[in-house]
Amino acid sequence: MRPPTRTPHGPARDALLVAASLLDVWIHDVGTHHPGELAAALLAACALLTRRRLPLAAFLLTLPTALFTDAVFATLVALYTLASRTHHRVPLAVCALAFAVCDLTWWSWPSPEFTDLDDRQGLIPLSYSVAQATAPLFLGQLVQARRELSLRLVEVSEAKEHERLLLAQGVLAKERAQLAREMHDAVSHQVSLIAVRAGALQVGSRDPDVKEAAATIRLLSVQTLDELRHMVGILRASGSRPTELTPQPSLADLERLVTGSGIETDLRTDLPADLPPPVQRAVYRTVQEALTNIRKHAPGATATVRVRQRDGTLRATVTNTAPSRPALSLPGAHHGLIGLRQRAELLGGTVTSRHLRDGGYELRLELPVDGPQ
Repeated sequence: MRPPTRTPHGPARDALLVAASLLDVWIHDVGTHHPGELAAALLAACALLTRRRLPLAAFLLTLPTALFTDAVFATLVALYTLASRTHHRVPLAVCALAFAVCDLTWWSWPSPEFTDLDDRQGLIPLSYSVAQATAPLFLGQLVQARRELSLRLVEVSEAKEHERLLLAQGVLAKERAQLAREMHDAVSHQVSLIAVRAGALQVGSRDPDVKEAAATIRLLSVQTLDELRHMVGILRASGSRPTELTPQPSLADLERLVTGSGIETDLRTDLPADLPPPVQRAVYRTVQEALTNIRKHAPGATATVRVRQRDGTLRATVTNTAPSRPALSLPGAHHGLIGLRQRAELLGGTVTSRHLRDGGYELRLELPVDGPQ
């Protein structure tokens, strides 16, 4: 037997069927002359309450009313339930035959003698009983087949979706592997050459400013190479096993960031050490982007970084003076400020920027310290 299937409207449906069975008993006027018939009919009606948990037992309890009365609604419902919940065809056929025999016996009750098959008129009760037995049988099997077909369709859909995800992951893994090769073969090689040339310039030059600039270039190149190697490792391992992500920056890394920027910067911070990590990362990325833009667009400028918290609001301001020499034309994605604004909006804050009257530039980040994380 299949395990009972519980539906949200199951109890209400059972109660409605019991009421319909009792109405069937009343319509056929069962029990007027034989109280035993009424007892059998009431037992059949009550047995419908157990048809979901014990379909076979419920059917057996409804058989007496089919044998002694013509109120067979409860028996038909029990037979339908049994047919919709069992895969064993032989016991199901036996139950249907039992119902047909009981129903056919009632036609000749109280002399339970089967109709003479040579009499065509006698075939009417036989055909009627067989039809009554096969109708709920076939209907229950049809409902069972439909239910199982729906389950199979769901399983097929889930299997196809899983296959699609696996295919997408395979394509993504191939693309990441190709990207890792390109980064390793092209980008890493070029950055390595930059680091080597900067080191040679640092050693061979006698100009202190040139030596300092070369040292900064070499330091940044080495850091870039380390990050590239880590990214290549993540891309190559993607899809095979979880990888350890690069440690995310915090406010403690601001001083190292400013020192390695190669820009004369005045850094002043007045913040507690227990700020949420997303807020610390937002401050770090804002200062990092501002210093990068200063190097690209305001060579020779000095910078001022102020980070403080007042009245539940964190403010990070990066300003720079006017450039002292022409800016070089460098490639850029022009997505830095957009990314900063999106990060700030996720934290409930804002990022603003403006040109200063003296030719400088200001970038300001404002975040609610207790805002959404």
